Amino acid sequence: MSMPGSAPVEQFRLFADDTAAAGPFRDPAFMGNRTMPIHRWVPWIAGFSKHFIEDALERHVNGNRQTVLDPFAGVGTTLVEADLAGHDAIGFEINPYAAFAAQTKLAAHRVRADAVRKVIQELEEYFRLAESNGAQPISTPPPNFRTRSPFYSPVVERKVLLMQDFVQRQSDADVSNLCRLAFASTMVDYSNYSYEPSLGRRSAAGRAGVEDYPVAPRVAAKLSQMADDVDWCRRRRASGGRPGGKVHLRSFLDGYKRLGRGSVDLLITSPPYANNYHYGRNTRPHLYWLGFCESPADLKEIESLNFGTYWQRARECKRIKLDSLADDHEIRRTLADIRERNPDRGIYGGFGWANYVAIYLNDCVRFLAGVKWCLRSGATALIVIGNSIVQGVPVPTDRFLATIARRQGLDVAEIHTPRSTRVGNSIINSGVRTGAGKSASLYESVVEIRQPWTSPYGNHREYYCAGLAGPNTRARGVD
Repeated sequence: MSMPGSAPVEQFRLFADDTAAAGPFRDPAFMGNRTMPIHRWVPWIAGFSKHFIEDALERHVNGNRQTVLDPFAGVGTTLVEADLAGHDAIGFEINPYAAFAAQTKLAAHRVRADAVRKVIQELEEYFRLAESNGAQPISTPPPNFRTRSPFYSPVVERKVLLMQDFVQRQSDADVSNLCRLAFASTMVDYSNYSYEPSLGRRSAAGRAGVEDYPVAPRVAAKLSQMADDVDWCRRRRASGGRPGGKVHLRSFLDGYKRLGRGSVDLLITSPPYANNYHYGRNTRPHLYWLGFCESPADLKEIESLNFGTYWQRARECKRIKLDSLADDHEIRRTLADIRERNPDRGIYGGFGWANYVAIYLNDCVRFLAGVKWCLRSGATALIVIGNSIVQGVPVPTDRFLATIARRQGLDVAEIHTPRSTRVGNSIINSGVRTGAGKSASLYESVVEIRQPWTSPYGNHREYYCAGLAGPNTRARGVD
């Protein structure tokens, strides 16, 4: 799962260089999606690249229609690529804006490009008339959306509200959703805020505010791009009468049993990293302006579903215990090292950060219990995860994830490292996270996990070696 914004170069999952790593997978970073059909509709910091998904599908599924799951779907890179390749795509996502974006992209094959181009003409005419007669919008700003500085200038806000009026006039649901997404994916561009990489005021980053902006032409340009892409999607997609993928708007940790046990052929995902990044807050404008959020309580409800928690919630808790990992020496030692750091700093010291990491690891246990439930016999899960540095203490989340997987009865095939170095000011240069004067190396891994083979004939390894089952064969009698 990184965030939308107009400055995608300044994102928290960035790498030191652009060379491809050796190994079976290309760079997982989302940056390559910025020019790819369908994927380019929504800039997103925490996503991964279509090329990585292509490699995963080529390596782990055969040509038959299979079920591909992403438990942290974000804006749907995994789901779109699986759907384009002719597979059944299923995702879970707690952020309503991200889920809406993913589901809209998955519906691209249903949209007619000529209908989108007609809407572009109507949009241009609508704004031409509105400007010529000084029309005032009917829509109003979301009443409980508050920012430290005005999110839009008065001139821009009028144009945005006119855009809201125009979208509400659309009767075709799929075209209306494209219009909403075109607005949402550009809305920060003409605001007084930007991603640096977290959402903040332009003025705080030394950038001038936006007094005026050609909102309609910007949205029209995005819609024109979408029209080209839906044409491409209709030609490219292996249809076979499939309705398209499905995104469940709920937490995978609580909802995985909605899926049939052993029903997933390949799981590809990237859970939130242990870096205290506020996914919900960084899409707050999108959630409010698209009507997914009406009050701060709604936002808190979304945040309460987050994988792990935020340090601000964990720092004043009593000591958090590990659900089932207290006997692992490396994990126990890592938490103890964090807890002992900077005791003189009170809630800003190591105790609260140790709680934060403990909650994160407990959710890793819940996550891998879901992986164990969902994967069919012999199926693979590819989990993209970055390590962390907390209070100057390295936290090898990839190794910890592998440890937890083994305890769940899963096999760890390999830990790949497509990038041995990743950089990002929000991770490395924060005194709260690393401690003054500390430096460490950050990397990103792909943890490859397998559901062990089972068979109605006894020893599953002998069954596999006898050639009676293979990596792309569903074994019968799976528990």
